[in-house]
Amino acid sequence: MNDAWTERWNKRYSTDEFAYGEEPNKYLKEQLEKLNPGTILFPAEGEGRNAVFAATRGWQVAAFDISTEGRKKALRLAEAHGVTIDYQVGELQTLPYIPEQFDALALIYAHFPADIKSQYHRALDKYLRKGGVVVFEAFSKRHLEYIAKNENVGGPKELAMLFSTQEIQADFANYDIIELAEQEIELSEGQFHNGQGSVIRFVGRKK
Repeated sequence: MNDAWTERWNKRYSTDEFAYGEEPNKYLKEQLEKLNPGTILFPAEGEGRNAVFAATRGWQVAAFDISTEGRKKALRLAEAHGVTIDYQVGELQTLPYIPEQFDALALIYAHFPADIKSQYHRALDKYLRKGGVVVFEAFSKRHLEYIAKNENVGGPKELAMLFSTQEIQADFANYDIIELAEQEIELSEGQFHNGQGSVIRFVGRKK
């Protein structure tokens, strides 16, 4: 990922206020409460709201992002909640994870650059054990219509960075689908996710 991409996220996360709030994503919270705690990985975890929530529920949490500012905020939030998370800064291929290390993988608005997003999904797959679960929520390709009506809902404005159910099926072809749907939802997450949007929600179990 290029320096401009890193600088963009460092700038967003450098304020005292949490860009997407301190509360966990509702869909993630709902899904994690159905699972027995184990080891979980949060890619592109930003300021740590979801990772910290998982840690408060007894999960052993690993997270990573390209933003040093995001990591600072995440560790601050973890300390405030009396939990610890292993938060690395860097791109996936530089990080010390090992195959089948995790029981769960949480991809919550992990919008990687268009040219690597499917490659990242397939690379992340090897770190999840067989029987492990992916929980995914991110903006769908239809979301551009919602941005046109209300920019406060946030999300990428580049179609290729957005998702379709077909892409998710292809990226996670070796999973039993527990849920896969495109849905209109109401977002209220900090400064940058507010209003109606269109998302893909996916829960899958690795075969």
